[in-house]
Formats: sequence, C-alpha cells, structure tokens
Amino acid sequence: MTSHKIFLGLGANVGDKKANLLKAIELLKEKVSDIVVAPVYETKPWGYKEQDNFLNTAVKGNTSLSPIQLLRFVKDIEKKVGRIKRFKWGPREIDIDILFYDNLICKDHNLEIPHPRLHKRDFVLKPLMDLDKDLIHPVFKKTVIEVYKVLPKTDCFIVRTIKA
Repeated sequence: MTSHKIFLGLGANVGDKKANLLKAIELLKEKVSDIVVAPVYETKPWGYKEQDNFLNTAVKGNTSLSPIQLLRFVKDIEKKVGRIKRFKWGPREIDIDILFYDNLICKDHNLEIPHPRLHKRDFVLKPLMDLDKDLIHPVFKKTVIEVYKVLPKTDCFIVRTIKA
C-alpha cells in the first residue's frame, strides 16, 4: 500500500472545544498513522463573525486512503464528534479540512487540494509552520513561512496559544 503524507486543519467552537479536537484526533488514528499534532490556538471567527472563538490546530500524518476516501473519512469523524450542519462558516463542534495531500493539486466539485483559502488564514498557516516550516505550497511554490510572511494583518485571527 502506498502511503501519502497529509496535513489536516482542525477547528471547533461549540461545546467542549478542546475535547472535540482530542476526540477527532483520536478517531483519525484509525486510518492515519504517525500523527503529529501542532499547538492549539484560540482564534477569532473567520467569515461569520457573530460566534464564539475557535480552537484551531493542524495535524500531519500518513494514510493509504485516496483523497476522496480521506474526505469521506474526515466527514464521518465530524459526524461522530457531533457536528451539526448549520450554515457556511457558522459555529461547529468540529471541522476537519484537508490542507495538503502529498504535492497533489486537485480541484473538483467535492474537493480542492490544497485547501483553497489556507493561504489567507493565519490560524491554518501558523500550525502548519509548527509542523513543518519547510513545507512547500504546491500551487504557489513557496514555503508556508513565505506565504505567512506576506499575509495581510486583516487575515490574522490568532488570539493566543492554548496550553496542552
């Protein structure tokens, strides 16, 4: 079986946010090996602003799942953690995004890799830098640090780092 290096973004702002993140990470271990977890950040909401702050982190690991299988797997985990679909960018018990899958560039109606807005969000870039500062964005051909350095202040949402 071929193993693929993946990076996932996780966020939660409903219920016991930290417990939701930890449960999701534990469930990921079923199909993702060698998981490394970035620090957790408290962040202001992005998109729809009238909601509680989020806890965000990222994980890297390896999987034999295809991109579509991985998408189905993380959506199933969201359901198991208790995610309720509300509205776009609204409150959520857990959100798991596929940020990178090897160096794949993929765009269809169900899935876009790399994540189409990761370069506009400090709460995604900072945990990615914590995991691999030399990680190259396959579309921009720049490291995540280089992408982070040109991020406009209007795209900065991190409030603080949460102690483990």
